[in-house]
Amino acid sequence: MSLSLARGTAGRRLVLVLLVVVALVVLGAVLAQPTWAAPTPPTPPTTPGAPTTPGDTVSVSVNGVNGTPSSSVVVLVAITLLSVAPALLLMMTSFTKIFVVLALSRNALGLQGVPPNQVLAGLALFLSLFVMAPVVSDVNDTGVQPYLNGEMTFSQAVDAGSDPLRDFMLEHTREQDLALLTRAADQPNPATPDDVPITTLIPAFLLSELRSAFIMGFVIFVPFLVIDLVVSAVLMAMGMMMLPPVMVSLPFKILLFVLVDGWGLIVTSLVGSYTGSG
Repeated sequence: MSLSLARGTAGRRLVLVLLVVVALVVLGAVLAQPTWAAPTPPTPPTTPGAPTTPGDTVSVSVNGVNGTPSSSVVVLVAITLLSVAPALLLMMTSFTKIFVVLALSRNALGLQGVPPNQVLAGLALFLSLFVMAPVVSDVNDTGVQPYLNGEMTFSQAVDAGSDPLRDFMLEHTREQDLALLTRAADQPNPATPDDVPITTLIPAFLLSELRSAFIMGFVIFVPFLVIDLVVSAVLMAMGMMMLPPVMVSLPFKILLFVLVDGWGLIVTSLVGSYTGSG
């Protein structure tokens, strides 16, 4: 009995001691906190100073080393030219006339798919490169190389490089076609060939090329038309009206075309119409 009372008294004393220690710790923590200071007024803003001129400026330059155009600009120009190359090839070179004459020659023979269009287009392309080689060389010498060497700006190179092509188109354009398009656009008559705007020169050149191509096509059609008429008359006289005349005349037309070296004559006439030898 006395032992259990002693244990209860000792427990109560231990609890009281712990409570006193906790109270002292809390009191010390409260006393250790700093007192709150009074708020200080904000600092008034300072007057901004005058703007200063920056030492370095940002600029964009399209030139590379030694004033030559950078490789990225050259690649961009090349891609642009490739995108408009079909239009330039059709409108400003001899390709249209050569292709039309070759297609009319095929139709005069009575052949619908031989040679195929890919072959005719390839032949017309390489003949155009052959005819335009001096012009392309002049464009390269007067416009492309000075631009790549940094001697000209892009606009100056375009103006200088377009002069040989412009001279080529003026040389093979009829005055009647120029006058027709000038009147259609309600423009004054140009005093000199240099005053002809490029927007008038290109369609006039195309009209002249188509006219020349159809004249050559007519000359090619005449002998084959004579063969068709002779074969038709012979078949009618023999009473073979059910036999198509085209089937009979086709071998004779091919034979005539081979014997006179038709492709050689056509190519010689086409090239000569630009060089002045035909």
